[in-house]
Amino acid sequence: MSGDDRDYKLDISSLPSGEAAALPPRPFLSVLFACCGVYQRIYRDAGAASYRGRCPRCGKAVHFAVGQGGTTARFFRVS
Repeated sequence: MSGDDRDYKLDISSLPSGEAAALPPRPFLSVLFACCGVYQRIYRDAGAASYRGRCPRCGKAVHFAVGQGGTTARFFRVS
């Protein structure tokens, strides 16, 4: 038996080198969930209309809408 007992193996050798670097960065907000004292990245949805996420510990939901007259802030604290 080998030292690697995982039931799967991921082969990425067929991907062209640098493919991941060619992708544009995915927009996100940095959110501090004060309820549990943890940070979480909240990524923009596919339609680019909002950012939705949950506290990784207690599951508290957050929603940030994207629109005219918004803010350029990238860091938020959720109570």
